[in-house]
Amino acid sequence: MLATTSALARQSPRGRIIQRLHKHDDAPLHRMVNAMQPGSYARPHRHSNPPKAEAFIVLSGAVRFVAFDDRGDILECLDLRPGGATFGVDIEPGVWHTLIVLEPDTILFEVKNGPYAPGSDKDFAEWSPAEGTPESARFLDELIKQTGGMPSGPGR
Repeated sequence: MLATTSALARQSPRGRIIQRLHKHDDAPLHRMVNAMQPGSYARPHRHSNPPKAEAFIVLSGAVRFVAFDDRGDILECLDLRPGGATFGVDIEPGVWHTLIVLEPDTILFEVKNGPYAPGSDKDFAEWSPAEGTPESARFLDELIKQTGGMPSGPGR
């Protein structure tokens, strides 16, 4: 399943795909596998109405978790990778956040409160550009620079 999900993420215009593990959108707890590729832009968002906690554990690859204040200033930046000192993150409801994909075929296990309602699942940050716009690519590039750049070389 993980190999198939990674292959789908490589083919996706968004550079990521979610494989839902829970049975339906009304489930009180959502469990998902996220496969992501570098360059995928996850617009900064929070889960506040209704408030929902969210957690990620990195199964393969690496991501950078970034948390922001209400103005878009960076509050926290963590590189997450399996076997590393930090391999996951638990996000409280209402925290602005995004993920920067650091390695190809990154796979996350995600848990979040349900149910899923598209109109209220996420509040997108007004200070961030919408996904799929030219501004979003520039925003992601700048965020990568501000948070230490992309890892390079063996042993990243």
